[in-house]
Amino acid sequence: MKDDDRTKLDRMFDPVQLRSFLAVAQTGGFTRAAQRLGVRQSTVSQHVRRLEQAAGRQLFLRDTHSVELTGEGEAMVGFARSILDAHEQAADHFARTQVRGRVRFGASEDFVLTELPQILRAFRRSNPHVDLELTVGLSGILHEQLADGRLDLVLAKRPDGSSGGRLVRRDRLVWIGAPDYRHDPDPAHPLPLLLFPPPSITRARALAALERVGRPWRIACTSGSLSGMTAAALAGLGVMVHSRRLVPTGLRVLPEPTGLPELGDTEFALTTGRGTTRNAVRALAAAVLADEERLHQPGPPTGLMG
Repeated sequence: MKDDDRTKLDRMFDPVQLRSFLAVAQTGGFTRAAQRLGVRQSTVSQHVRRLEQAAGRQLFLRDTHSVELTGEGEAMVGFARSILDAHEQAADHFARTQVRGRVRFGASEDFVLTELPQILRAFRRSNPHVDLELTVGLSGILHEQLADGRLDLVLAKRPDGSSGGRLVRRDRLVWIGAPDYRHDPDPAHPLPLLLFPPPSITRARALAALERVGRPWRIACTSGSLSGMTAAALAGLGVMVHSRRLVPTGLRVLPEPTGLPELGDTEFALTTGRGTTRNAVRALAAAVLADEERLHQPGPPTGLMG
């Protein structure tokens, strides 16, 4: 649109004139409209006259006893309301204080190769003035750093038996491996495991489950990063435990009849540090929860974050 066209539209759709026009349409008279707006009647008349001149249409039929909308006036009512609504929305948007500050955010390895990039990208677009410091690590270590005050917000698995934080999702833990991995069903042969180091929650769950059924095992790979674990799995070195909904690309859930024990569910929670109430932290927490809602698979709420 050319600058001249924009200027013409701004003149035609002056919000002040539109408010006077709507007041007359709603009250049925210029005097009552002026009383409602707290201005002189001559001012309202002038606003309506200028609006009619700009539109090139007569908006009211006037006589000594009544004021009625013309057909074009009826159409203008709808336009005026839409335009004023848009003006108010724009004013509200730009009047809001931009969120500023720093957020020290910890996210578990589970999300690194799947959902974390899109969450952080959307947050950065919406909150350009927030300094985001990301720490990726094992859930157990992240919770320790949160408790020590080194992090402000953590998205990670809950320790077994814990109910802290805001439950984001509940998911099943499964055994995964390379597409061509062939599991040895002989229970006498040690199962090759790919494990995170302690205090990994999935490590503890896998070892406890194998001990429960008496299945021997050996550690084929230990890595503190999901990318390292994924590389080992793709190479066929062994199997690993992971959240079913966050299986890394290229790996697959092992079929049920493998003789491997059930691992149960795990819970991912969003937890804030003690006394953390800053707007920047709340904004990031809201972005994480909004992304979960976008996936249409939210976990059941368990209370406020904390």
